[in-house]
Amino acid sequence: MEELSGVSRSQICRQSNFFFHHHRQQLFVTNMTLNPLANPKGVSLLCELCQKPAFIQCTKCRVTYYCGVEHQKADWVGIHEKICQMLIPLRVPEPFLSSEDERQHRHQQMTHRKKRMIELTRTTGQKLLFEGQHEQAVPAAMQSLRFSIDVFGLSSIELVPSYLILGEASIGLGRLQQAEEYLAQAEWTVLKTPECSSAIKSKLYRNLGLLFAAKGNFDEARHQLANDIYYASEEFGPHDIHTAGGYFHMANVFFRMNRMDVADSLYAEVTTIWHQHLSQLIRWRLKTPVTPSGIGPAVEGAQEEEGGLDEAQEAEAIQVLNSIHDMREQLAHQNPLGLANICHTLTMLYYLLNDMEKAREFSRKALLSSETAPHEEDGTLTTISELAKVLDVHPETAATS
Repeated sequence: MEELSGVSRSQICRQSNFFFHHHRQQLFVTNMTLNPLANPKGVSLLCELCQKPAFIQCTKCRVTYYCGVEHQKADWVGIHEKICQMLIPLRVPEPFLSSEDERQHRHQQMTHRKKRMIELTRTTGQKLLFEGQHEQAVPAAMQSLRFSIDVFGLSSIELVPSYLILGEASIGLGRLQQAEEYLAQAEWTVLKTPECSSAIKSKLYRNLGLLFAAKGNFDEARHQLANDIYYASEEFGPHDIHTAGGYFHMANVFFRMNRMDVADSLYAEVTTIWHQHLSQLIRWRLKTPVTPSGIGPAVEGAQEEEGGLDEAQEAEAIQVLNSIHDMREQLAHQNPLGLANICHTLTMLYYLLNDMEKAREFSRKALLSSETAPHEEDGTLTTISELAKVLDVHPETAATS
């Protein structure tokens, strides 16, 4: 059996089974029926999560099997509900194709579908992590890992993002030894891949920083997070939202060390980065569409938003900015302008997410805090007031977050 850094396919399956036998929680499923299996002699069907013999089948897609109801529920909540129908064309028996061209076309089509599945399952897993749903993130990460192995092979650098999601989920579940195994797998793959991107290195060092912070080794955590910030800055720039996560986790480490002055400056940097990014998206949304004059075709894509947030980034923004807000609110008397800035940033975020109730709530907090600040800096009060006026005339929209 092919191995990668001492970890085989069977070990990966055993690792996934670990989550569901050692850290159970109640998971509920709606509109989901099961089909008991009576396998023909010689046919071995395996559980989607633990790879043990399967005894029930998903009756919606009929291509996914489980050892029992518990694993079916965990998979449904984690990822299967989202990808149930997408699995059908990937798992049904391939038709007989007589020509080489047809076979090549089908292979390309299947590879494209699998790559889309990798992107979807990884984004979902990352989103669940930011939402604090570590148990539910595991099935999505396992799916992304399986499809990555299928498309790229067992030793590819493309497997690393999936290992990192599994590692972070393990940290969140308090399974630090399990996290070490996943992160060691990811680190070995990175070290033996000279062409590895700075973006992947950044994510690896961020997870290592989280691991050492969970162990209470703050010096090593700061070292790893410094590497994260370095590589993220190299790939995206020092003031990009991809880099902000490193600053945020570094701030949390200093906060736990009671180094509040350093933590405060890092939280302020995170707020500034997200404020600038969301401001750009707000400007796009509020700008008046250009009406073409004269004769000639309109410019294609003129009204297409650029730089929007995907599901994982939305969840990250909600988690990070609300955490900073809670800290700022407890210390509002010390830094009212800092509270005003984070409230204004959250106002923009919830406006973009069409959650007008929360947007107005944070807008009111931003106005109140900015008015009690000793002095206005960089037109903060004016900017906050302008967005508040937009919210006053905006129609009510249902929350999407």
